[in-house]
Amino acid sequence: MNTDDVVAFCLTLPGAREDYKWGGVRVFSVAETKMFAVMGLAGNDLSFKIGADLFLGYIDRPGVRPAPYLARAYWVSLTHPYAMSDHELRDLLTRSHQLVVSKLPKRRQIALKL
Repeated sequence: MNTDDVVAFCLTLPGAREDYKWGGVRVFSVAETKMFAVMGLAGNDLSFKIGADLFLGYIDRPGVRPAPYLARAYWVSLTHPYAMSDHELRDLLTRSHQLVVSKLPKRRQIALKL
C-alpha cells in the first residue's frame, strides 16, 4: 500500500477522522480524540496500536519496531515501503481502530463497531 491508500483506508473505518498535529503529523482518530494511527506528513512512517497479544511477535519482524513514545501502549511503527502485505496492513489498521473503539463508553461503541 502506498501513503494515499493507507489514508483512504483509515478514513473508511467507522467514525474515523484525520487531523494534523504536532507540527506535521497526520493523526487518524475516532471519537474526536482517540488515536488509532499516526503517519508522518511525508508518509515515510506509519504507527498504530497493535495490542498486547501481538506486540512482541510483530516487533521481532524485520521492518517493524516499537513506536517512539507509544510502545508502552503497544504501538508499532513501520517505514515505507511497509514490511507486510496490503491485506495484513488493512487487518492491523482495522484491529487498531477496533481496539480504540472498545475502550469507549458502551453508548459510543454501537455505531463504531465492525
